[in-house]
Amino acid sequence: MNSQDRNRSSSSPSFGGGQGEARGQGEAFRRYLRLQRNYSSNTLDAYLRDVEKLLQYLAGEGIAPEQATLGDLQHFAASLYDLGIGARSQCRILSGVRAFYHFLVVDGYITDDPTELLESPQTGDHLPEVLTTQEVDMIEAAVDLSKWEGHRNRAIVEVLFSCGLRVSELTTLLMSNLYLDEGFIRVFGKGSKERLVPISKKAIAELHFWFDDRCRMKIKAGEQDYVFLNRRGAHLTRTMILIIVKRLAEVAGIQKTISPHTFRHSFATALLEGGADLRVIQALLGHENIGTTEIYTHIDMTSLRQTILEHHPRNIQD
Repeated sequence: MNSQDRNRSSSSPSFGGGQGEARGQGEAFRRYLRLQRNYSSNTLDAYLRDVEKLLQYLAGEGIAPEQATLGDLQHFAASLYDLGIGARSQCRILSGVRAFYHFLVVDGYITDDPTELLESPQTGDHLPEVLTTQEVDMIEAAVDLSKWEGHRNRAIVEVLFSCGLRVSELTTLLMSNLYLDEGFIRVFGKGSKERLVPISKKAIAELHFWFDDRCRMKIKAGEQDYVFLNRRGAHLTRTMILIIVKRLAEVAGIQKTISPHTFRHSFATALLEGGADLRVIQALLGHENIGTTEIYTHIDMTSLRQTILEHHPRNIQD
């Protein structure tokens, strides 16, 4: 290895923590990209950074890369959407994931490529799905309150809709950051940026119902401060939240493509339709750039246009 390659290697992503088999795979994948794909150093490092996202996600789920299924990779792809990563960036990341699994097949780590049926999002201009308040009520009504997790799941849906949280913000929400008497919660968003978000009376009520069940649980050491827990007493993962809301939407008969991020879109759209200033919505969502928030003006205009088409006398046929 020449001095240039040595310097580049030392400054590149750690790839799976840089230990044991993951480190060996990382070095072999780097050689594969450089020698067989003939990628430039910048492209090579970009691929490694993107695959690192996958490896961190799988490690958090307790899944080895060689054991990942198509379903696991689809959940990873959904998590990118829930983190607010744009469609083009999602496509780039998934391209790196496909290259990584093609390499694992070529080098004999696995026999079947789980990415063969992995779809990328469409990159054309399209508006995100939104839910009406009535549809959110339908989803909450679909919760089976006879099960131990019933009140927890209703609280999850209501907090997502009432506060517009990212799924990562929901999974890391802490009891010590709830100021329910004052009607606020403290949220840590991207880059650990802190913001205070108002919380509705309905969301507070659903949380208290959940707390009545939560206090009877055996909670794992170190997990006591997390608001939302699984049956083993550990905090919920992004994937579990995704599964919960998709299942509830299906039971409720909602035909739209639903994810936790849908509730965030619905929160912002409801505020805009109610007359809230775009700068206020930007602050509540924790958007660093107002341009990110402006997508909701397009949603609002679409809604207004549909209202005209359905109700204006010039558009109503006899």
